[in-house]
Amino acid sequence: MKKIAVGILAHVDSGKTTLSEALMYSSGNITKLGRVDHRDSFLDTFSLERDRGITIFSKQAVMKYNNTEFTLLDTPGHVDFSAEAERTLQVLDYAILVISGTDGVQSHTCTLWKLLKKYNVPCFIFVNKMDLDGADKLSVMAQLRTGLDENCVDFTYPNSDGFRESVAVCDEKILEKYYETDAVEKTDITGAIKERKIFPCMFGSALKLDGVKAFLNLLDEYTVMPSYGAEFGAKVYKIAEDNQGNRLTFMKITGGSLKVREILQSEKNTNAEKVNRIRIYSGEKFTAVEEAVAGTVCAVTGITFTSSGDGLGVEKNSGVPVLEPVLTYKVELEDGTDAHTALTKLKTLENEDPQLNVVWNSRLGEIHIRLMGEIQLEVLRCIIKERFGMNVSFSTGSIIYKETIENTVEGVGHFEPLRHYAEVHLLLKPAKRGSGITINSRCKEDLLDRNWQRLILTHLCEKTHLGVLTGSPITDIEITLVVAQSPRKAYRGRRFQTGNLPCRKTGTALCKKHSA
Repeated sequence: MKKIAVGILAHVDSGKTTLSEALMYSSGNITKLGRVDHRDSFLDTFSLERDRGITIFSKQAVMKYNNTEFTLLDTPGHVDFSAEAERTLQVLDYAILVISGTDGVQSHTCTLWKLLKKYNVPCFIFVNKMDLDGADKLSVMAQLRTGLDENCVDFTYPNSDGFRESVAVCDEKILEKYYETDAVEKTDITGAIKERKIFPCMFGSALKLDGVKAFLNLLDEYTVMPSYGAEFGAKVYKIAEDNQGNRLTFMKITGGSLKVREILQSEKNTNAEKVNRIRIYSGEKFTAVEEAVAGTVCAVTGITFTSSGDGLGVEKNSGVPVLEPVLTYKVELEDGTDAHTALTKLKTLENEDPQLNVVWNSRLGEIHIRLMGEIQLEVLRCIIKERFGMNVSFSTGSIIYKETIENTVEGVGHFEPLRHYAEVHLLLKPAKRGSGITINSRCKEDLLDRNWQRLILTHLCEKTHLGVLTGSPITDIEITLVVAQSPRKAYRGRRFQTGNLPCRKTGTALCKKHSA
């Protein structure tokens, strides 16, 4: 059976969860059609989600249709929880982007589209709410082609001449065959969709099941299962807890298979932790299995070392996420609440959502946390109360700034293990926006041994470097060790002191705000 992991993404209130419900119902996998406003939808399993009518956490559902087993991954649509959506993109074979027929392409739609491009996820588009006044198919189709990609193609009438022409111009190979035979092969279209050269679009109303069955057939016919290797590999995309407090590591098997009682292959698994249980979730319920084969999205228990984005086995770790929190808050505890106990509990939430970045400010004696917005703040307050029994409040949020440099600058510092050991020259260059901090060396080994160079670079990586304008962390900068002069006698130690670096050429520090 073909296994496909497909995620559903949308700007908030586009009808994403309603479409998930409609697909499950139309495929015969659920017998009752729930509704968000009735608080009984299949995938909104948390009380906070049902109360607010929005998706907060990503959910999975198994949907079998014909000879295909889809794993639907419903993601949050609100921008405050967009980091959760980005984490889910790491394990998708395909994505469904839901567009409101009355609102068209919106701001967060464009953000999601950029993320889909970054993670190279093929995408199908379902334009929802076409039954409402103001929904205009031609207008929305024009927005899709100008705002997203010119290769968005209407798949409503796949046997028409206009359809074949629209598909042919999206890919040179298809166009050549079309000129020769006046026909377009389904296998060629499927391949072009997989390569993100064609983005199929369909229209309907998920609430009224209009166009849903046709869209389901489209997914079944034009998706292809990835090829997987024989060696074990898996990608972790989510950490959560079940109702009994068991830690759940959600992952997609990307090679080989995973069995119960098997030791997970990872450099971080220093204690040789074994998988206790393998669960295949569908809504609130799960099925326990003894083995998960490649292509399966599952949750395992018994593992404590994993984090979102970890690669297991032959799978590589994910890079730095695109979306980052834009606000920082001070956590204000009730009188009598031990701060360090609270910090430990909040660190549990950070394991589930690394973007929270829970930190202890030792200078101020405060817990600080990073968030995307006010809605996430309200939800987090409820989660802390529900899971830990703590009443907390938050200070007024302040914008998270980062600094960079405008010009190239050379700084001089001292590497000091016990005593003065080496004079170190660092070249600082501005880098491309979003590149972060890059650290390397071009110092000759006859000036400083390789092991000492590595130690210097290690300490540079470990330290959070602050700018001079606002004291904010620096970013988008390339740091190069160019020269290091050392005396003959080497001293042993582990400390790298920089202090204030005297500059030969002064660069200008720039503040910049990173937002989603």
